[in-house]
Amino acid sequence: MSRIDKIPVEQWDPELREMAAADSATELERGALRMMAHCPEAAKGFVTFFAAMKRTRTLPERLVELVRLRVAFHNQCRSCMAIRYRDAVEDGISEGLVCSLEKPMEADDLTAAEKAAIDYADRFATDHLAIDDRTYDDLRAHFSEAQIVELGMFVAVCVGFGRLAATWDMVEELPDGFRDRSAARISPSSGAPIVVR
Repeated sequence: MSRIDKIPVEQWDPELREMAAADSATELERGALRMMAHCPEAAKGFVTFFAAMKRTRTLPERLVELVRLRVAFHNQCRSCMAIRYRDAVEDGISEGLVCSLEKPMEADDLTAAEKAAIDYADRFATDHLAIDDRTYDDLRAHFSEAQIVELGMFVAVCVGFGRLAATWDMVEELPDGFRDRSAARISPSSGAPIVVR
């Protein structure tokens, strides 16, 4: 059972419900918003911010999903690791590619740009002070300044909210491989993922 009570969707602030399209979403798609609904104004701010990041995204969905899953691994956020976003699947995310995240710098199926973004995300999630001029030079070889800012903001959201979600322990509706609390560490390939919108 999750460590924070999930607010049933029918009890959410009506504006939050509408903003999140919560009535047509699955429980898994409602995700952490089920807990954030305890603080509806802040939850609405989060939905607005995240929607703006999605709407104005210039980075490829495949790259964003790889980065999200890599950060989820560092955070050990089981609900984050169990999900695959439909846009990313349509942009080429496969479970074989997800397995490449075990050793991304050795993977043949990741592009140089994806490896640079994953390296940045790894450092951000594990030792942010290790991000130096060289890290940004590596990013500039593949991305514009605006895309680097976009990547940084996305990674920051994934690190912070992924860690929060991991502490809330939302695992009830996850596939078996992601629910097993006896496993000390799992990976995004630990079970059959669920594709969401």
